[in-house]
Amino acid sequence: MPTDRPTYSRRHFFLHSVAALACVACENKSVAETSAASAARSDSVTIENFSASGASEGTVAVPRVVKTDAEWRKLLAPESYVVTRQSGTERPFSGKYDQEKASGLYRCICCDTALFDSKAKFDSGTGWPSFWQAISRSNVVEGPGDRSGMFGAAISCVRCDAHLGHVFSDGPRPTGLRYCMNSVALRFEARA
Repeated sequence: MPTDRPTYSRRHFFLHSVAALACVACENKSVAETSAASAARSDSVTIENFSASGASEGTVAVPRVVKTDAEWRKLLAPESYVVTRQSGTERPFSGKYDQEKASGLYRCICCDTALFDSKAKFDSGTGWPSFWQAISRSNVVEGPGDRSGMFGAAISCVRCDAHLGHVFSDGPRPTGLRYCMNSVALRFEARA
């Protein structure tokens, strides 16, 4: 008597079982890594402070800036909120700092941490303010990029987790990097 049910060999069953166990293991590892990362997250971070002239004032431990969603909404302009708190992106050529030529520092709109110096700014032609390096690697966090390769690694402020933009490996010398930032995530401070 013929049946419509598929038949499985022992090998087929074994391979499917191993694949299922691997998926469960990966899921458990991801949950464990997330829990470990949350537990390891301290209430303070170490940043490098900079004067208005751009001179380093050394590193210092400062409290991490944590606010509720309602507090961020009240503090930030709607465009800044969408970019910094929801990882949005402003339209190209719409940001006020894309063509800024003045000398100074670019600070985080959310917590005022120094992020970039105008000395590292260049015109990338992309429509976003671009820098070939951060003012200090201590002040920014590089996260994962997207799987398509269209976006570089996400860049956030180390002190308040504000999403700033992305970094790509197609920038000028000496670093070969292009930190492509959103103007609404930054506050410009003219050099004193």
